[in-house]
Amino acid sequence: YTAAALAFALRNLPCPVMLVGAQRSSDRPSTDSVLNLRACPVIASRAPFGEVVVVMHGHTSDSYVLAHRGVKVRKMHSSRRDAFQSINDVPLARVDFPERKFKLLNKRYLPRSEPQFFIARTKFSSKVALIKAYPGLDCELIDYLVDKGYEGIVIEGTGLGHVRQECINAVKRACEDGVVIVMTSQTLFGRVNMKVYTNGRKLILAGVVPGSDMIPETAYAKLSWLLANVEDRSEVKSLMMRNLVNEINEIHDIETYPRWFHG
Repeated sequence: YTAAALAFALRNLPCPVMLVGAQRSSDRPSTDSVLNLRACPVIASRAPFGEVVVVMHGHTSDSYVLAHRGVKVRKMHSSRRDAFQSINDVPLARVDFPERKFKLLNKRYLPRSEPQFFIARTKFSSKVALIKAYPGLDCELIDYLVDKGYEGIVIEGTGLGHVRQECINAVKRACEDGVVIVMTSQTLFGRVNMKVYTNGRKLILAGVVPGSDMIPETAYAKLSWLLANVEDRSEVKSLMMRNLVNEINEIHDIETYPRWFHG
């Protein structure tokens, strides 16, 4: 959430903004804090991009550290040192150890800008909700959020981007009241396509904005940022579907989908 929020708030960056952490505390022999931190000066001096990145271990060993794009990263394990992974995208860069060698992995990036062009727009709306679709979802939850004055709702829909049919009327009412509703997918990998099934088409007619391949956290941060900085709701909807900081990847390479162990 923090990386995605910073990515939208800090524009035309003259250098990378790095969020660095550790999965193991610094008082443990297995700590990853030192290596993650040692990678940051290398990225700061060598990286051609001016983006917000999350800098964490790329492997359980101390062999390399990755710089993940802040709007395309998700923590995928509770305790592994390589818990952070890029979703629907390739990490921007890696730093190999012990030689601290920098390697650019992704040619799609925002280049560094001149310092005088840097812009900070740090306002965010607190009236944005993120809800998960599930079989027993009470549709009155959407009505409640509308009645409480919420300006936007991001839905983690199922599959290609769906909620139960019984909730479509509540969604339509919300959109008619000026609430911006964005559909993402709880599958994480892939993208929403609301034109395939009837429910999806009904949601589009109700006014729902397709979130493409944005992960829910990124869509939430983006919608919150837009609603605080753009007055026209039609423009907010248009910008939600437009790439601002590479939060949308129009082309998915087969390498961006992980294959798990099958025995």
